[in-house]
Amino acid sequence: MTHDTRTPAALSPLLPRLNPTRLILPVMSYPAEIDHRQFRNALGRFATGITVVTIPHDGEVHGITVNAFMSVSLEPPLVVISIDNQARAHQFLLSSTHYGVSVLNERQIHDSNRFAGRPAEGRAQFVTKEGFPLLAGALAHLICRITERHAVGDHTLFVGQVEYLAWQNDRPLLYFAGEYAQLKEYS
Repeated sequence: MTHDTRTPAALSPLLPRLNPTRLILPVMSYPAEIDHRQFRNALGRFATGITVVTIPHDGEVHGITVNAFMSVSLEPPLVVISIDNQARAHQFLLSSTHYGVSVLNERQIHDSNRFAGRPAEGRAQFVTKEGFPLLAGALAHLICRITERHAVGDHTLFVGQVEYLAWQNDRPLLYFAGEYAQLKEYS
């Protein structure tokens, strides 16, 4: 292993120019030889929880199953969701000021399937928190004000400042290698 012993000042010509309010890195080209299926398979080895993002629009509740969800900041409290630009929910998020996040428990596979566009029995059950629809029985509820939108590749990142949250203890619904999974132990 080699270590660069140059001082930060000596490295400055090698670094991109920095915007004082935002780090902007140069756009890089990506190797064309990465197969999309192999890329998905490799990333599928990262276990995630599953959320349903809800957006009220014209008196109806629209939702989408999302596992590309993460916290970004504690101060202020920020989260981000990544939504495919071709997804129906994308258009609703572009015109919305807020979105809701329901973190699913292990018994909510039907809700995950329903909002992923797969067949599911029954109807979604919602609760209203601060006037916003969220899935009943979820492990956690967040209501987020959209603060930033970033187009990245074939997705858009929607950064949301958390304005409401509630949570309960239960077992999460997980996703791993293209399948639902559950924790073996939880205390």
